[in-house]
This record gives sequence, structure tokens and C-alpha cells, in this order.
Amino acid sequence: MTNTGERVEANLLSRRSILAITAVVDIALHAGPGRVQARLIAARHDLPPRHLETLLQALVQAKILKGLHGRHGGYELARKPRRITVGEIVRMVVAAGSPQKKEASSALRRKVIEPSVRRVTDLFLAHLDAITIEDLRTAAVLARVLEAEAPNEQAADRHSAENDD
Repeated sequence: MTNTGERVEANLLSRRSILAITAVVDIALHAGPGRVQARLIAARHDLPPRHLETLLQALVQAKILKGLHGRHGGYELARKPRRITVGEIVRMVVAAGSPQKKEASSALRRKVIEPSVRRVTDLFLAHLDAITIEDLRTAAVLARVLEAEAPNEQAADRHSAENDD
């Protein structure tokens, strides 16, 4: 809220963090007897598959997902959805990001600003730790997102069948 009472729209999570959370929830929603293919996730969310693939591989390395290469490959959750938190995914994305350079720091920044920001960040992550993939999967089912994406899914399946021939 601003001083005038207006709500300010600001996202504290990076685009990459949002994408990682989206991919994991997508896999939880579409999990079945087989694995979920990256190209289908990319098609459902209008993403370039190569960009998504690097993120999915990082999620595999973090043991959030399991991945299998090959014709019948794809991704599945490495643990039950109630055992994976949004905070864990965000931490993985931040850790996998570019290494932070050691910056010159003033006493004000070192002693006041950075500790204050760190406390707020820790609180924010604690809230994200309280949200599980199961929570988001359930919210997606209740919001009927699978029904809304059905036309995109059918188009992706047709495109896939054409490329497999």
C-alpha cells in the first residue's frame, strides 16, 4: 500500500523462480503413470523448450524432480507434493543463479541495510516454506486450470504426433 492507500503490484520473486514453481506444479497436476515431457510443459505455458529444459535439469540436481532422457523420458516429482515447498524451489533458483560478486560495502549498508533486508527475506522464505506443491496443486484443481488449458494441451499433442512420424 502506498501513502494514499493504493495497492502496489510488485513481485518479489524472479521470473525464473515463478517459472520453476509453475513447472513443478504443472508436473504435479499432470503426473500419471508416465512422466511429463518438457515440450508439453513449454507448450502449456508458452515457453521456449530449451530455456525450460535448463531449469528442469537444475530442479533434478536439487532432487526436487526426477528426470529420464529418451523417447519415453520426461519429469516427475522426486518426492510427494506435500514434501516439496515453494521456499525450497526459490532457494534452488537463487543458488543456481549467477555467483554474487563481492561488492564494496559501506558501514551503513553492512551494519544496517543488509541485516534488515536479510531478516525480511528470511521471513518471506519462511512464508514460502509453509506453501507446498500439494497446496498449489489443490488450488489449481479447485480453480479448474486443467479445463482452461485443454485446448493448448490438444494442440501440443497434435504437434507432438506430427513430429513423431
